[in-house]
Amino acid sequence: MSHVAVAIVGGGPSGLTAAAALAGTVDGPVLVLEREAHTGGIPRHSDHLGYGMRDLRRFVSGPSYARRLTAMAADAGAVLETEAMVTGWAGERTLQVTSPRGVRTVTADAVILATGARERPRSARLIPGDRPAGIYTTGQLQNLVHLRRGPVGSRAVVVGAELVSWSAVLTLRDAGCATVAMVSRYPRAEAYGAFRVAGRTLLDGPVMTGSRVIDVHGRDRVRSVTVESLTCVRQEIDCDTVVFTGDWIPDHELARLAGLLMDAGTRGPVVDAALRTSRPGVFAVGNLCHPVDTADGAALDGRHVVTAVHRWLRRPADPAPAAARIRAAAPLRWVAPQLVTVDGGPPARGDLLLWTDEYRRLPVLRTVQDDRVLATARTLWPAAPGRIYRAPWSLVAAADPHGGDVTVSLA
Repeated sequence: MSHVAVAIVGGGPSGLTAAAALAGTVDGPVLVLEREAHTGGIPRHSDHLGYGMRDLRRFVSGPSYARRLTAMAADAGAVLETEAMVTGWAGERTLQVTSPRGVRTVTADAVILATGARERPRSARLIPGDRPAGIYTTGQLQNLVHLRRGPVGSRAVVVGAELVSWSAVLTLRDAGCATVAMVSRYPRAEAYGAFRVAGRTLLDGPVMTGSRVIDVHGRDRVRSVTVESLTCVRQEIDCDTVVFTGDWIPDHELARLAGLLMDAGTRGPVVDAALRTSRPGVFAVGNLCHPVDTADGAALDGRHVVTAVHRWLRRPADPAPAAARIRAAAPLRWVAPQLVTVDGGPPARGDLLLWTDEYRRLPVLRTVQDDRVLATARTLWPAAPGRIYRAPWSLVAAADPHGGDVTVSLA
């Protein structure tokens, strides 16, 4: 058994950023436990530009971004342990760790869960058909192309039109594979307009909105897919590769094993603006809390949690503060953070994060608590499916932590 001041589970952007900020400022070691052979998370095998703008004020590639964050954490004095899988809990803040070096327990004064999120594979989306080779998620595709330098096909269909979907298109292009169609169930592509306009130049086929893949054909290798529109018109598209992108879910198994209070919308742990969970001394950051934000947005969560960790380490005996629950009304699917507390302050970047199932061009939001309207606000940016919608924290800042639920709705 070993003891550390702070144990961070997950060596992606949020975990590494938290480690860099905490190491050397707490009384004891800061340990990062990463299950992969290298730290850096998803950006490590996302070999294109677009990383580091918000947190590092840089515009770098994914691998470069991962290396920078790793170096920052190591230079600050954090211990980075790779190939270390946290398989469970052996106490309040005691982790069971399995690695090639053996099985052991690690106790910590504070634990930060930074386990991130993953894309749903084909099986989780319940898409029937044959089970041939050539079916990937974006992460699997990028790992194959950028890390293992393996071959892909020549004609691909990309399922989804989120930001990560265009990342998949770039990876396919690097591998010499044409994207012959992009399929989205929403009436318009989910990514920002700038990405859609520029991204279409990379496609060798249409963006099929209001459509879904309903069947995959092929024995040894993908031969084609069947796409169905909302009007039930079906079309078969010849391809040898299918990439399922987006449709994220948090890597929440460890949070569930801890018995943390979970949110049905995000499927991650319930947190307040300080990123405290329902278990004292356990914090959750990044895309574990709100799938799926950009890498630098998740990193800012790692920086933001430091204040609450320091407060906990100074005063661990303080009782949990009163908190009012924030809930989202349809067509909003979820909201994060989910609690307004007496001492929580505003969240990272001062944003309330939401996910919508309907497009609204200039949305007006309203918050209500105990039949009292707390605030209304219009944003100059749209609320669109498939990407996080940011709203001002001022919508809920006036809520009474001792009162009833706060409901956020689109007017």
